[in-house]
Amino acid sequence: MARRRLIVAGVVVLAALGFLVVRGLGNATLYFRTADEAVAQQHTLGGRRFRIEGTVVGGTVHQAGSDVAFDIESKGVHVPVLHRGDPPELFKPGIPVVLEGHFQGAHFDSDRIMVKHSEDYIAKHPTRVTTAPAAQP
Repeated sequence: MARRRLIVAGVVVLAALGFLVVRGLGNATLYFRTADEAVAQQHTLGGRRFRIEGTVVGGTVHQAGSDVAFDIESKGVHVPVLHRGDPPELFKPGIPVVLEGHFQGAHFDSDRIMVKHSEDYIAKHPTRVTTAPAAQP
């Protein structure tokens, strides 16, 4: 009887570990698309969570409480965004961002904003950003 309980407990522990590994890998493999790619693939992406990259369009940022609405752009394609939560301090029009979330109808519903540092920022503040060396032609 004790041996049977030990086997059942072992199976439960292995199943729990398997679940955690699969869940962890799922979170680590979020799809990444530029704004133009995401719009072109919107029907395929559906409501699935992924990362979208684009530049914040000037004149589109509107704060409402702790939420912020704005557009991002890539290759001339604009995506309206509704972000839930406060944006990071470096968030502003004209800066590249990566957002996590999903399409909700015609807009992208975001819950995480990551500000990308431009080459200008890196050149002005090299000690603040760790980057891989650029390949020389």
